[in-house]
Amino acid sequence: MLVLLPPSEGKATGGAGPVLELGSLSLPALTDHRRAVLDELTELCAGDEEKAAGVLGLSPGLRGEIAKNAVLRTAPTRPAGEIYTGVLYDALGIAGLGAAARRAAGRSLLVFSGLWGAVRIDDAIPSYRCSMGVKLPALGALGAHWRAPMAEALPEAAGDGLVLDLRSAAYATAWKPKGELAERTATVRVLQSKTVNGVEKRSVVSHFNKATKGRLVRDLLTAGYEPASPRELADALRELGYAVEGDAPAKRGTPWALDVVVTEL
Repeated sequence: MLVLLPPSEGKATGGAGPVLELGSLSLPALTDHRRAVLDELTELCAGDEEKAAGVLGLSPGLRGEIAKNAVLRTAPTRPAGEIYTGVLYDALGIAGLGAAARRAAGRSLLVFSGLWGAVRIDDAIPSYRCSMGVKLPALGALGAHWRAPMAEALPEAAGDGLVLDLRSAAYATAWKPKGELAERTATVRVLQSKTVNGVEKRSVVSHFNKATKGRLVRDLLTAGYEPASPRELADALRELGYAVEGDAPAKRGTPWALDVVVTEL
C-alpha cells in the first residue's frame, strides 16, 4: 500500500540532523528536479524580499519564511515525519505509533511537496516554505515541473499494490495515476453529516476532512491492514468502524472515489 499525503503549510523548525543531502532522499529519479527547484528558491529568497514574498504568496507575518528558504542548503534537517505538522499530521500521530506500525508508515507514506516533489517520512529535510501552487520565475508552475519525473518515479514506488490518494487538489496536479494503476487507486472524500429539521445534510469541512484522513491512516497502520485493492480498503475501513460509501467506477482506467461520512471527530 502506498499512501499519498499533502504536506502541511506550517512546519516544525529547528533540528539536529546534518545539512541536506539531496542524493540521500527517496525516489532518486526526482533528484535533478529537486536540485533545480532548490537552486531557484534559495536564490530568489536570498535576493529581493518583496519579489520573493510575491512569488511565494506570503503575507507580512510570514516574511521570516523567506530568510529560512535562503539558507536551506546549510540548515539542519530532521525526518520529514517530524517536519510536517497540522491537523492531518496531529491525527496521524507518527511519533506515537508502535514499532510495527511505524515501520509500515516508513514504507507506505509519501508526502508530496512543491520543493521536493515527494518524500518518505524518514527522509531528512530542512524546514521550508514552498507550496505546489507556486510559479517560480524561471521554472514556472511547480505542478507542471514535477509531472514528467513523477510519471517515472511513482509507478515504481506504487509497485503492484493499492494507492490511497489523500492529496489535496493542488498536489494532485503533480501526478495522476493512469491505466491499470488508476484502477488500483482510491481517493477519499470526507463528508460531515448533520440533521437539520429532520433532513440529513452533508458538507465538506476542512477540519473534519484533514483529521479524519489522518486518523484513518493511523488506524490502518495500527491494525496492520495492508489492503491490496480499493475494494479491500473499503472493507478494511468498515471493519475499523468508518461509514464508507462508493463502489467501482463505471469507466475503466479511473480511480475509485470513496466517501467517508462522519458526524463528529
